[in-house]
Amino acid sequence: MNYNFDWDVVARALPAMMQGLGITLQITVITIVISMILAVPVAVGRMSKIEVVRWAAQAYIEVFRCTPLLVQLFWIFYAMPALTGVTLPGYVSAIIALTCNLTAFMAEAYRSGFQAVPVEQVEAGRMLQLSRFQQLRYIIVPQALRQQLPVILSLNISLFKDTALVSTIAVADLMFVANTISSQTYRSLEVFTLAAIVYFAIAFPVSLATSALERRMQNNAGMGAKPKAGIVARMMPGSRVAVSR
Repeated sequence: MNYNFDWDVVARALPAMMQGLGITLQITVITIVISMILAVPVAVGRMSKIEVVRWAAQAYIEVFRCTPLLVQLFWIFYAMPALTGVTLPGYVSAIIALTCNLTAFMAEAYRSGFQAVPVEQVEAGRMLQLSRFQQLRYIIVPQALRQQLPVILSLNISLFKDTALVSTIAVADLMFVANTISSQTYRSLEVFTLAAIVYFAIAFPVSLATSALERRMQNNAGMGAKPKAGIVARMMPGSRVAVSR
């Protein structure tokens, strides 16, 4: 069976799909920014010595990691209004669902990074009379982010691809536009191939950068690089502690 590929359909569909891509990127960026912030207290709560806080954080993480994202989208868009009486637009529901999901995965990545920070540096922060918030801000979070950066980037790539699910709640993202054009033109092959190419063109370079960064970090770890003395003091803004080199 011969199939005649219609390039005109691709040319006509491209402008509308670029508009849909704009919505996809908006949702992706907003979700990533909010999740990276919210994941910090969730990860800290997950390591808390207070059982109620620790179990609450773990319950949140497990619920969103162990249920399908599509179910979470539907629950927030369709089921939550039945409980609260408040109907949210699809765009807002999509951001809430994606943020809750990504925050759970991001929190686990943060927790792994937090636990990898040398205990000596945390103790040095205590000796400098830093509060718990200052320890997180100047010592723990910066090092955890650097160490877990490949994992965080991988999660962000997955989030970008998962935004295609928001089309199921009528958010006019790239996939929603592709579905609409496909149903209008009966040219599914051309339209969905174009959509796949657009997703790939954005996700693949980030994936390559993530792999390169991971190899670089592994090489640095293999060289046995150790933090210089006084690293905690240098992290503090305006510090006047003399550091021997």
